[in-house]
Amino acid sequence: MNIDIVQVGIEDKEVLRNLLEKYNYEFSQYNNRDVNKLGLYGYDYLDNYWTEKNRWAFFIVVDDHLAGFIMVNDYPEVQEEKTDYTLAEFFIMLKYRRCGIGKYAAYKVFDMFKGRWQLKRHPKNLASVYFWDKVVRDYTKGNYRLVKSYQGTEYEDGTLGDIFFFKN
Repeated sequence: MNIDIVQVGIEDKEVLRNLLEKYNYEFSQYNNRDVNKLGLYGYDYLDNYWTEKNRWAFFIVVDDHLAGFIMVNDYPEVQEEKTDYTLAEFFIMLKYRRCGIGKYAAYKVFDMFKGRWQLKRHPKNLASVYFWDKVVRDYTKGNYRLVKSYQGTEYEDGTLGDIFFFKN
């Protein structure tokens, strides 16, 4: 299996937009978000990935097939401490889960951006909770901090997010 992390060029913005719809549809079971009048979730910050500094979007490609995406920026989830990078969005399509692709992709992106990280997860997304607990613990060799139900990090459903803090 060949896994590549490929930066999304502006010419592939619509492909990323399509994948974001799938991601937001799946995530709506946790955050209770509704579609807009066009039947879409949308992603308010998509254009900013090509108009602002310090936003990066990557496709996860497995054997020449799109398997997901990763979006990174430098906008911290919380202002508690200096942060260089935030994992804004992370999505692996169902077919590619539970076979090491997500772990590989996360490690690869963390290695690409050295510094202080924040990562927010929804505590009702139990698969994500398990995944990020293991990935962050293993990647940092246990040198991280996790704050559960961090005040001021509400999702659309009112649930407080959990925030990981680590540096690499």
